Amino acid sequence: MAALDNLVVTTALPAIREDLGGKLEDLEWTVNAYTLTFAVLLMFGAALGDRFGRRRLFIAGLAIFTGASAAAALSPGVDALIAARAVQGVGAAIMMPLTLTLLTAAVPAARRGMALGIYGAVGGIAVASGPLIGGSLTEHISWQWIFWLNVPIGLALIPLARLRLAESTAPGARLDIPGTLLVSTGLFGIVYGLVNAHADGWTSAPVLTGLIVGSVLVAAFVRHGFRNPGAMLPMRLFRNRGFFGINIASLLMYLGMFGSIFLLSQFMQGVLGYSPTQAGLRLLPWTAVPMVVAPIAGILSDRIGGRPVVAAGLAFQAAGLAWFAVSIAPDASYAAQLPALILSGIGMGLYFAPAANVVMSTVRPAEQGIASGANNALREVGGALGVAVLASVFSAAGGYETPQAFSDGTVPALWIGAAAVGVAALLALLIPAGRTPTDHPATDHPATDHPATDHPATGHPGADGDSALETTAKIPA
Repeated sequence: MAALDNLVVTTALPAIREDLGGKLEDLEWTVNAYTLTFAVLLMFGAALGDRFGRRRLFIAGLAIFTGASAAAALSPGVDALIAARAVQGVGAAIMMPLTLTLLTAAVPAARRGMALGIYGAVGGIAVASGPLIGGSLTEHISWQWIFWLNVPIGLALIPLARLRLAESTAPGARLDIPGTLLVSTGLFGIVYGLVNAHADGWTSAPVLTGLIVGSVLVAAFVRHGFRNPGAMLPMRLFRNRGFFGINIASLLMYLGMFGSIFLLSQFMQGVLGYSPTQAGLRLLPWTAVPMVVAPIAGILSDRIGGRPVVAAGLAFQAAGLAWFAVSIAPDASYAAQLPALILSGIGMGLYFAPAANVVMSTVRPAEQGIASGANNALREVGGALGVAVLASVFSAAGGYETPQAFSDGTVPALWIGAAAVGVAALLALLIPAGRTPTDHPATDHPATDHPATDHPATGHPGADGDSALETTAKIPA
């Protein structure tokens, strides 16, 4: 449910706009309200589970997510929908980082690799099928059903989790409340400024205040990460060029990908005239091809190392977005866009398969949990920034008035997305060559602020003393 809701709303955006009368910035917040709260609260949610009980917080997050889904379906206007999406993100941020620890504790060690493989496959299917499921429900029932879909599943899972999952805690878990407040408020200010820049003007007081204050708070969060040994994201990890390269590349990858899908799903319906289901089906070469490519990429990364595979994947994705930018026109045929979709799908598959192992290989085993949490959070932040940045470019160069205006706005936005992913491909070259053992230090400083068996998202002990992500890092993606 949590992975599906990242992209399930994209093919429903035209229907939401028609029904609720939202402007472009409202559509941006319909996506970003979820991804932004999910990103900034993910590591804090995991720490809450460690402190107060993982099963208890997992059930609480599931209940919040389910209730917010019902509220989104019942929304009478776009503001209520955005608020419900933000609460959905809070629920996802609480429940998602706890899933690997709960799964690790629930499955015998001999079957853990298979269970984690199924976990990864389910997440991949959810992302791939998001646009198609969202389009089909929107066309054949209504857009509200992309949210109603979560409610019976959540209501069934809550008692199952209570009965079948074991409770566990990590009493020494630290809650970095100052860091959480700094990064969440700062990123909100930046995204607010980007989203409202076209409507209010770049020099308007609200936009300038959001951008300046947001940037200052994010800078304070970075300083906090360097100076505070209990920070949720120790900035010393970024002194390692491999960790810096893969994480900033991940942020830029999601920036280009999410922002482009946000616009292209609307282009296929509003300009080319496809129905929501048809648009979802036509996006499948992009979102489903990775399911075929990822196993091959995993084998390749085991043989030649993660750096060339990740860099090649990002280069393919950048080429796909550039192809889109060249071929986009009011009378563009699907055949002209198909190569771009396939290139983008191959790129995603090559990137996703080795990325997790690359992240794990750049830090000590004692830091693998917090490294994974940081990578997941930065990817979600990249997605929120991508929608804001590319939509801002779109609104400056075009608009919804005519098919030509929509095309005029989409083309430069896609070039920005392609450039961002191209820079990500260059940053991927910072990753150390070959297969880096996971016990190599990330920095010259000893990892004294986290125990040797880390929680998957926070760097705290798992329920059975094992690190779920440490296990994950040992199996091909």
